[in-house]
Amino acid sequence: MSKHGYESGRLNLPFVGIATFGKKPYVQDWDQIDADVAILGAPFDFGCQYRSGARFGPRAVREASTLFSFGHAGAYDHEDDATYLGEEVRIVDLGDADIIHTKTEASHANIEYGVRKILEAGALPVTIGGDHSINIPCINAFDQDCARNGPIHVVQIDAHLDFVDERHGVTAGHGNPMRRAIEKDYVSGMTQLGIRNVSSTAKEGYEDARARGSDILSVRQVRNLGTQGVLDRIPSGVRYYVTIDIDAFCPSIAPGTGTPSHGGFLYYDVLEILQGLARKGQVAGIDLVEVAPAYDPTESTQILAAQLLLNFIGFIFHHKE
Repeated sequence: MSKHGYESGRLNLPFVGIATFGKKPYVQDWDQIDADVAILGAPFDFGCQYRSGARFGPRAVREASTLFSFGHAGAYDHEDDATYLGEEVRIVDLGDADIIHTKTEASHANIEYGVRKILEAGALPVTIGGDHSINIPCINAFDQDCARNGPIHVVQIDAHLDFVDERHGVTAGHGNPMRRAIEKDYVSGMTQLGIRNVSSTAKEGYEDARARGSDILSVRQVRNLGTQGVLDRIPSGVRYYVTIDIDAFCPSIAPGTGTPSHGGFLYYDVLEILQGLARKGQVAGIDLVEVAPAYDPTESTQILAAQLLLNFIGFIFHHKE
C-alpha cells in the first residue's frame, strides 16, 4: 500500500508554494520533457466575439488545481474503489506558450510548438486556454504524430458548434476551430456534445458538419440517450482528442466564461462520458478552454475545470494499466 508521506514530507497545503498545475514540477526546458502528461497554458483570447478574459484561464485553473494537490498517495475514489493519480503517473507543467498581443498567427504558432514538443516527448498534451481558437494550433500539432500513430477522432464538449468557415475574413477565431479541424486528413470524424439553443453557427454549418462526418447531440439528447448510449455512438478503434469548452456546463455552476449558455451540462453528465471514453480507447490529447475567471467571483468555474481535468487524467492512466 502506498505511503502517504505526511509524517516524513511537508503538509504542503493548497495555499502554500508555487501554483503549478496540481503542484507538479515545472519544466522550463521543453527539450527535457520526461513525463506521462505535460500541461501547457495557452493564455490567448484575441479570438473572442463577445467577452474577453480567458487569457487568465490557465493561471486561474492552475490556482484552483492546488485544492486537489494532496498527492501523497494519489486520490482514492470510494465509488470506483480505485486510487487515481498515484506517483506512477508523472505530470509536469511546462508553463505557458508565449502570446504576442494582436498577433494571432504568431501566438498560435507558439502554442502549436509547445504541443509538438509534448508529443515528441511521448507525453499526453493537456492544454489549458484561452479561448477556443487555441484548439486550432493544438490540432495542427498532431500531423506528424498521426502519421506515426493513426488518426484522431475529435470529441467536443461545448455549447456551440464552432463550425464557422469564414466570417469577414476571420478563419481562426473561437467560432472556427471545429471547421479547421475537420479539414485535416488525420481527423477521422467528430462527436459534438452539448450543442444547444441559439448558436454562432448557421444552419448550413450544421449541414456541413454532418456531411463531413460529425455526430451532433444537444444536452437533452445526451441525457435521453444516457452515458452508454452516447459512448456507443463514438467510433471504436481510433484515438480520441477531447476538447472541452467550459460553457458546455450550465452557468449555474460555471458562470466564469465569455459566452454562457443556459441549459448546460452538470458535472456528472460530463464526467461519466469522459470516464467511459477513457475505458473505450486511447485519449491522445486534451484541451480545456474559455475559463474567464473575472466573471465568477466564487471561483467555482476554475475549480470545476481543474477537478474535471485531474479526474480525466486519472481515468486515462488507470485504464492504461
